[in-house]
Amino acid sequence: MHITRKQPPTPTYVLDTYWRFAAERQEVFFNRINGIVPLTTDPILLRHKFTNAYRAADRVSQYLIREVIYRGDQSADELLFRILLFKLFNKIETYELLQHELGEVSWQDYDFKRYSQILHQAMQASEKIYSGAYMMASGSSAFGYARKHENHLKLMEAIMQARLAQRIAEAPSMQAVYELLLSLPTIGSFLAYQYAIDINYSTLTNFSEMDFVMPGPGAKDGIRKCFSSLGDYSEADTIRYVTDLQEQEFERLGINFRTLWGRPLQLIDCQNLFCETDKYARVAHPEVSGLSNRTRIKQLYTASRLDPIRYFFPPKWELNI
Repeated sequence: MHITRKQPPTPTYVLDTYWRFAAERQEVFFNRINGIVPLTTDPILLRHKFTNAYRAADRVSQYLIREVIYRGDQSADELLFRILLFKLFNKIETYELLQHELGEVSWQDYDFKRYSQILHQAMQASEKIYSGAYMMASGSSAFGYARKHENHLKLMEAIMQARLAQRIAEAPSMQAVYELLLSLPTIGSFLAYQYAIDINYSTLTNFSEMDFVMPGPGAKDGIRKCFSSLGDYSEADTIRYVTDLQEQEFERLGINFRTLWGRPLQLIDCQNLFCETDKYARVAHPEVSGLSNRTRIKQLYTASRLDPIRYFFPPKWELNI
């Protein structure tokens, strides 16, 4: 019997940069924890802002896990309400504003007018209520409100009234959760995947982060720079391909990669690393173009004035920290 083997992707020299970036960004993570300065000698990392090698270690994800998910009512409805309400705005200050004004953020006590008023007053005071990390559709075509936040509050109502929490809890796979989220108004493929990962930090689902991946626009740019051809692989296949090869690749390059206390890079982390490598390569390899042809890194690094992060990961991961 003839067995047809898939033709693997063909790497460029930027793939070596991908692995070196991952390792150096992880060194920055540990240096910050241990109070070691300078955090890095890499001039690009010193000047520009990049997310962590592990998504769950980023400040917003840490806040979500510690303060939103594992603080408060752990019932399915309340968990999903808090997670998606936080992620629709994806801004710590917005969630804390709601907490301050309401005492507690909960579906049981939810009131559209009250929530809308609080957010509208913040906007009138020239405060930004949305993070710039994700591009959020306004939702006006789906819900008909002039203000973006009102449409998103109506989206939350639709989610809760559709008993989505129970359907997610009963979902057989992370891909099934992704598809439930993708069916919602204003939620595209990238956000649906990101939200599925966020939900999976909680007790609502318990899937491996190696189960499913959906590349976002930035990751697709990074993949294009790291590979001259994908062969017979899709972009999602390619992310799995590099995730499976991580130990061999670090060994090939003589890199001592420090994992997250024994947890290797997962599909979501390698997806994000392609996005960050796309940005890094704009400066390190300006001769290599991606899909978007962007040439600058927008965000510059500034030392955080916020409190040091008290790292807390989903208890089910059993990390030794």
